[in-house]
Amino acid sequence: MTSNPQPAHGSQPWLHQKGEVIQEFGTVKQFPVGLSYEARMYACQRLNKVLADTQILYGLYKKHHWLMRGATFYQLHIVLDKHAGEQLELVDTLAERVQSLGGVAIGDPRHVAEITSIPRPPDGVEEVPAMLSRLLEAHEAILIDAHDAAARTAELGDDGTNDVLVSQVIRTGERQAWFLAEHLVDTPLVRA
Repeated sequence: MTSNPQPAHGSQPWLHQKGEVIQEFGTVKQFPVGLSYEARMYACQRLNKVLADTQILYGLYKKHHWLMRGATFYQLHIVLDKHAGEQLELVDTLAERVQSLGGVAIGDPRHVAEITSIPRPPDGVEEVPAMLSRLLEAHEAILIDAHDAAARTAELGDDGTNDVLVSQVIRTGERQAWFLAEHLVDTPLVRA
C-alpha cells in the first residue's frame, strides 16, 4: 500500500493543513473606512470585550433554558430560548463590526473565558430566582461596558460602532433585563 500525500483527483480534501497566523489578535489592519488607526484599535478592543461577555451571556441563557424548573417552566423556557437567539444575533453583529474595522474578532471559547468579566456559574442547577439573577447581573455588566464604550467611540467619531452598541447591544440588553426582572417581582396573591 502506497501513501500519496497529494490527492489523485480534485474531489479529495487536503486534510490536516497547518498555516501561519496572518493577523494577530489585538491588531487592526488598514481599511478605508474613514477612521483613524487609534479609533479602530480602541473600538476593536472594546467590541471584543463586549463580544466575549455576550458569548458567555448566550451560553448562560442556553444553560438556564435547559435547566429551568417549576411552575413557570414553560414561559421561562420559551423566553430564555428567545433571548438566547437574540444574543446569538448580537454575537454575529459584534464580530462582524470588529472585522469591518480591520480587527480580529474573538471566537475561541477558551480565549473568551480568559477575558470575560461574567462570573462562571456553578456546574449544577440553581434555583430559578438565582438563575434569573445571574442573567440580570450579566446583562448589567454588559450594559455598563456598552454605555461606556458607546460614549467613547462617539467621541472618536466612530458612529458605526456607537450605533451597534446603542441600537443593538444596549437596547436588546435593556429589554431582556426588563423581561427577566419582572419574573422576580413578588406579586401578591389575589383573594376572592
